[in-house]
Amino acid sequence: MRSSAALLLVFALCLAACAGGQQRRGPSTKVINRVLATAPGAAQPSAIVKTEISYAKAAQETGQFTAGVEFGTPNALLHGRNGPVSFVALAEALPNPPKATEWGARTVVMSCDGALALSQGRFRDAEGFVGNYVTAWVRQKDNSYKWSYDVAGRDDPQPPPRPEFEDGDIVVTAIDSILGLVATCPPRGTAAPPPPPMPIGEDGKSDAQLSRDGTLRWRWEHREDGTKYVKAEYFYEGAWETAIEESLTSPSE
Repeated sequence: MRSSAALLLVFALCLAACAGGQQRRGPSTKVINRVLATAPGAAQPSAIVKTEISYAKAAQETGQFTAGVEFGTPNALLHGRNGPVSFVALAEALPNPPKATEWGARTVVMSCDGALALSQGRFRDAEGFVGNYVTAWVRQKDNSYKWSYDVAGRDDPQPPPRPEFEDGDIVVTAIDSILGLVATCPPRGTAAPPPPPMPIGEDGKSDAQLSRDGTLRWRWEHREDGTKYVKAEYFYEGAWETAIEESLTSPSE
């Protein structure tokens, strides 16, 4: 994958601490605000990252479902083991989980006009399992973003547990990078060439969306074996590139 205008968002998610154990620090929204204030163009992946940070924080403070309704569109879909369902209906029927999932973006891809975006990243659920997720974001009239689709799946197999550290150990974690991908804007008065054909299933088993400016398209599919498949492609310098592609599974019963 290639980034537009060398846009690579780098955040130090964790730094070392000694004599007292490991200390965790999330990315600063102040840094993101500075990026947004000076960055050109309507499509800013930093805006999605900032929204995800706020959403994840709200999930811990007010509850997973409460925050999901606040940050989601009224018709937002959650792709579960049997296919996508209305998130609002789910949230109204069930209480908030006792412990919210933690997550963070690793890739953000946006249409040229910034109206549509998808994020892909990593999560850790309440049971301690880790995996990948994909979320679709739609810009609102007030220029904020709300999610319209979300899917996640645990790693299989799960990665080995992290080693235990003792007091006095000096621990330095890796710096996580967030890759921002922005579609190329077609010349004024012209449209981006249509993307290659994308198959759409029947009986509610798949769907696809093309951004209004024609520079980003994505699709979800619920396959016969229960696999949840998502793919996003964006128009970049005259060609359609794959930005996100995930095949995710639900935990077994």
